[in-house]
Amino acid sequence: MPEEDSASPAQTVVDAWRTRVERYPDHPAVAYFDTVLTAGEVDDASDALATALSDKGVSHGDRVGIYLQNIPQYAITFLALWKIGAAALLLNPMYRGRELRAIVDDAQPVGIFCDEHDLDATTEALRGSTIRFAISTSGLDFQTRNDPRVFRSTTRLTSPVYDLVGLIGRNRGRRPADTPLVGEDLAVLAYTSGTTGPPKGAMISHANALATAVDFGDHVRLADGDVVFAVAPLFHITGAMLNAAVSLIRDCLLVFANRFDAAVSLDAFVEHRVTYTIGSITVFNAISALPSASAAHFESVKTLYSGGAPIPPATIKAFAARFGHYIHNAYGMTETTAGVIAVPPGTEAPVDETSGSLSVGLPLPRVRLRTIDPAGSPTAPGVAGELEISGPQVVSGYWRNPEASMSTMPGGRLRTGDVAIIDEHGWVYIVDRLKDQINVSGYKVWPREVEDALYEHPAVFEVAVVSRPDDYQGEAVVAFVALRPGATVTEEELIDFTRDRLAAYKRPRSVHIIGELPKTPTGKIKRAELRQ
Repeated sequence: MPEEDSASPAQTVVDAWRTRVERYPDHPAVAYFDTVLTAGEVDDASDALATALSDKGVSHGDRVGIYLQNIPQYAITFLALWKIGAAALLLNPMYRGRELRAIVDDAQPVGIFCDEHDLDATTEALRGSTIRFAISTSGLDFQTRNDPRVFRSTTRLTSPVYDLVGLIGRNRGRRPADTPLVGEDLAVLAYTSGTTGPPKGAMISHANALATAVDFGDHVRLADGDVVFAVAPLFHITGAMLNAAVSLIRDCLLVFANRFDAAVSLDAFVEHRVTYTIGSITVFNAISALPSASAAHFESVKTLYSGGAPIPPATIKAFAARFGHYIHNAYGMTETTAGVIAVPPGTEAPVDETSGSLSVGLPLPRVRLRTIDPAGSPTAPGVAGELEISGPQVVSGYWRNPEASMSTMPGGRLRTGDVAIIDEHGWVYIVDRLKDQINVSGYKVWPREVEDALYEHPAVFEVAVVSRPDDYQGEAVVAFVALRPGATVTEEELIDFTRDRLAAYKRPRSVHIIGELPKTPTGKIKRAELRQ
């Protein structure tokens, strides 16, 4: 991050962005296929859009939904909203109908940005809500290549009245009125994935976002001139913070490639000379599945990171052997404004001998960690307990949900629901989710340990372990496995494979080979669906 004036350090993401623009207005800031926009051009576009939004009545404290894929308009919209004191409501563009309406009814945004192809369906689904306007845009804007692997149609459907790029053009040269902002102002409203209950809106302040952008970027040694690939979706906190925000406050180039496509992503790595990215392990698995992928695609890369789900050691080893790059673990939650623990660049994470878990890294400098027992008392180093996190990245609470805020973040300390071990050197190992523990005849089984054992089989591509009721043992271990392309193995062979790797009570009672594991849009496996 550019060095700040010690008398007036940045308090908001807008402060940090403006410092960047003042110092490097002509340096590239955003790339999208064959187009590159400078920091000054992005600033002018976001000023124009901010002015247009002010004309529509958007003001300090309002929420506006962003219902888009990874395109430059996302970054421009972020900046435009923040400049007028409004907050970005992150909306999954794969949500439809009731899914979308449920989030909107809770968050109560005044407007929404959406893809032009979704405009009619979106306005119909949100009829009668708090939405006063919808502004559409297209993935075809800001580039001319029109890659058929990414873009569904070359037909422009949008009326200029509601076109984002049109609004920018008609308001170019205008600047919004100065809006006083403080660190506590809401910057992003991001809803949890809902894997443990109904989605809840984490209230991410400018101070939260800036703390993550500065500290995580410093931790992974992101430097001026680096090229950041937005491979994680920006509607998810990982993409919004650890790809977008970390690069916007530095003299870095942020590369977009629309919705994820493994082959298109490989092209982007080469074309834009990407040096850093973070994505789910699903991203790296999809790239690994391409026969054409090679180490040459990653020649410019300095560091690769993965977050959102644990990575089996066997997967990291196989990726490094083929592509010459180690995938560094990172850990965070929506409630921690993304990553607060990460493996330092150039370091290989250790493996905990007792659990077999690969470490997710070391805490960022201002992050405080401890593990606690069910009574809330701290556990000793090396002893498993629920991971508790505090620090400037932890949000103040959930939107309009004080009860959940109090139970999950008592005293500002986030109780993650993850079982972890912190060793004497500070390395953190995520053993599993508290709710996913399996009880076999009184013995405790962590799905992660069984999954890691199955990942060692060369035919296994992905695996998820869950429990099912058992009259004799109480619960039984069940594994769902997706195989690598062209691989063959029987369910009995996989069970037999675990005999020398797991105690008898940990071995899966049954294995189901399926085509693909069900996942959320951010790559998390839907264990509840598998249990059903």
